[in-house]
Amino acid sequence: MRKGPSPIPGWTVDKLLKADLFSKIELGRAPELGDRPVVRRDIGHSRWWVRPLALWLGRNEGKALKRLGMVDWAPALLSDSGGDLYRAWIDGHPMWDAQPRDPAYYAQAFRLLRKIHRLNIAHNDLAKEPNWLVRPDGSPALIDFQIASTHKARSWWFRTLAREDLRHLLKHKRKYCPEAMTAREWAIVKSPSPASRLWRKYYKGPYLFITRKILHWSDREGAHDRSFVEAEAQGKAARRQFDDGGTASQTPTSPKTPDRT
Repeated sequence: MRKGPSPIPGWTVDKLLKADLFSKIELGRAPELGDRPVVRRDIGHSRWWVRPLALWLGRNEGKALKRLGMVDWAPALLSDSGGDLYRAWIDGHPMWDAQPRDPAYYAQAFRLLRKIHRLNIAHNDLAKEPNWLVRPDGSPALIDFQIASTHKARSWWFRTLAREDLRHLLKHKRKYCPEAMTAREWAIVKSPSPASRLWRKYYKGPYLFITRKILHWSDREGAHDRSFVEAEAQGKAARRQFDDGGTASQTPTSPKTPDRT
């Protein structure tokens, strides 16, 4: 593993969120990026034998975020100085934690998909619940664009990928808000594309073996960094309660509604 590029001037690390084979992810701030929490993906931290893939994932994420622009419902790209990615932090709980049951959430999520698809971007990883956030106001946000694809034209392949994005959103809606599903939505959920069928039949097994057994990824990898932030917040709340005369055992568990993350 080589030493990564120097961070941008004035970069201050508040917390190391995650370090794996592909990168090191830090939460911090930098004066030139404004007074906001910023996430830095240090790709130079990657191991030598996965570095080509790590660099590809970083370039891919940066390309998709640049095309999205400065939006508040996806990680706005603030800088890609020196090969690292600096992106805005989004407050919110992962879907598996917040478990959104309001039909309005899915209507708004559908509109977000339309926005990225109009830019000829397919996310390609929306089957993972952690890649959907529920923000404090109850609205959705999207994260983890590492395997997103950007297209020059609305080709057959792009339309196939876009439909799979929608189908995965509807699968989440089926899980948490089935009473709001329409007949057309049920039909889409039940009709995966030929590419999806081939993936499940021939490639999903080897993929899971590599990612889970060799690389030690999990289905909740996209929200792994948030678990540290939330755990620290819960720990501070427990200590405050204890200092006020309560006990740590009285600390509530992780909320199922949007809250400060």
